[in-house]
Order: sequence, then structure tokens, then C-alpha cells
Amino acid sequence: MVNHVSPTLVRSAVGAAHPVAIEDFLDSVGVEPNSRSGLGAFNIWGNAFPAEALPCGTLTELDRVPFRFPPADGVRPDHLRCRGQRIPLPAGRADWIHVLGAAERRTEDDVLLEYADGSARRQWLRLSDFWPQTGPRFGERLAFRTGSMLYPRHEQLTMSPSIWHQRIPVAVSDGLRAIVLPHNPAMHLFALTLVEAAA
Repeated sequence: MVNHVSPTLVRSAVGAAHPVAIEDFLDSVGVEPNSRSGLGAFNIWGNAFPAEALPCGTLTELDRVPFRFPPADGVRPDHLRCRGQRIPLPAGRADWIHVLGAAERRTEDDVLLEYADGSARRQWLRLSDFWPQTGPRFGERLAFRTGSMLYPRHEQLTMSPSIWHQRIPVAVSDGLRAIVLPHNPAMHLFALTLVEAAA
């Protein structure tokens, strides 16, 4: 069993950053290597991102925020679909929850932030479409745009799907203990990182 609440603290230019361990919540294959397992199914059409174009299995930095990008072998799950999962978060202060993700069509839904005192607050998670050649609709930054898109039986070199860097505001920074994701399987998440803004 992986400990969801990672004690890892990364000092970054944006402040103290805590990449969240989400390994036990990964439930879908959306990234495949060139050798192709045929199990990739980011959407109903069986599309997938090419693993060679992503920092799979590494700690990577985007816009000065560190993320733990899941490993991807085309067989084991490499991301999660939002299905109401409750993910424990590292203890400490947080001003933002940074997200690497994408949606099937642009999608927005609310998340529930739970606190140690038993209170909870709702915030919005908004993700733009992964589909090639579409731009951000909710102010995200582009995290990755691969040079091709995989189909069940071929690689389409003229299509470049996207993964976005989005963030969720944390109105009360002390005592955050978990995030409950929406029941919205059109929203796909690869990584979460808590950030306490630098003074």
C-alpha cells in the first residue's frame, strides 16, 4: 500500500510545494509507449498520449511547480478519472492545489476541500479539452502538447493532444486534510501538488 500523504517537501520559487502521492488512486490507462499495448483509452475512441513525449515516472517542474508524473507502460493505470475519490493531502499550509490534467471536451465541476476541524469548502476545478489543436478555455497554462496522438491501430502524426496545468484556490490555508473529487469521469488527472505561496 502506498502512503497517500507524502512527506516530501520541495522548495520551489513559488513557495513550499508538496507533490501529492496519488498512486493508489490511478485507475485508467491514457498513455502508451510506441510498442503499443492497445489498452490506452483516454476516451471512448481509445485514444492515448505517446509515453515518449511525456516525463513519465519523474519529478518534473512546470511554471516553477514540481509534479510527480506517473509511470506509464501502457498496461498499468497512469492517471485517474474523477469518480468522487477522496484523496488525503499532506499536512501543512496550502494556498493552491496545482493540477496536471485534461478533459474530454472542456469541463468544470466542483471539488470538496475537507479540513481537520470537520469543516468543508467547495471550489471549482476547470479543465480544457485534451483534443488536438484546442486552446485553454479556463485560463490554464499548457503543460504538454505531444507531437502525435495514438489510436487503437495507428499513430496520428497530425494531431497533438494537450495536458493542462490548472490550479484550485484554497480559501482557508490551514488544516486542509483531503480533497474529494467530483463524480465526472470526463475529467482526467495525472498529478496534484499543494503549494504554500512564498511570502
